[in-house]
Amino acid sequence: MNILIYNEGVHDKEEWMKKVYPDGIHGALKQALNDLGNITITILDDVEEIVTEECLNKTDVMLWWGHCAHGSVPDKVAELVHSAVLKGMGFIALHSAHLSKPLVRILGTSCTLKWRDDDRERIWVTAPFHPIAQGLPEYFELNQEEMYGEFFDIPKPDDVIFTGWFAGGEVFRSGCTFSRGYGRIFYFQPGHEAFPTYYNENVVKILKNAVKWASSSVRREVIGCPNVQSLETKQ
Repeated sequence: MNILIYNEGVHDKEEWMKKVYPDGIHGALKQALNDLGNITITILDDVEEIVTEECLNKTDVMLWWGHCAHGSVPDKVAELVHSAVLKGMGFIALHSAHLSKPLVRILGTSCTLKWRDDDRERIWVTAPFHPIAQGLPEYFELNQEEMYGEFFDIPKPDDVIFTGWFAGGEVFRSGCTFSRGYGRIFYFQPGHEAFPTYYNENVVKILKNAVKWASSSVRREVIGCPNVQSLETKQ
């Protein structure tokens, strides 16, 4: 499997974050997924150089983490990712990537939500038979995580696999799947840069399950998918 990880890499340069993620968020994600295949990492500084049509044609699943520099991602990159998803590449948007250019383009809504800092989250498995939920308990807790709350402006998901409840009383559709064209998409809410969420064993299991699930898309080259433009008009 060929996996591409994008992390904008802005916060990772700060000393406070190096204490949480010494190798950056992309380093933690790579560590979690290392046994699944070949992993390529890109950050904002080189995203236009790495994320090309040729690269995406060879990519089974792309993971995207971003936070404060969504607007700095070239529109061309977002368009390439969108087209690759329509042709069958899996796409996993993590935490603040709900506002990333590729996900907003793929889903076609604002993807806005409510948020506040630092809360305790209990993540309930609300679709226990979905492949992404396999091997997980009924729920698990993250002692510290950024609160994301409803209303979350997304299209109706294919499945809501995880529902987050926060100590402040808010609830959130924390793990949602979508399909666009021949591609599978998964949005997963936990992953604030100030907390070691991506070292949590249950989160790691979710990420691995999600990559396996998203990579099961059938690629355009195999089945003779219509051109991208015709797929886009159907969304």
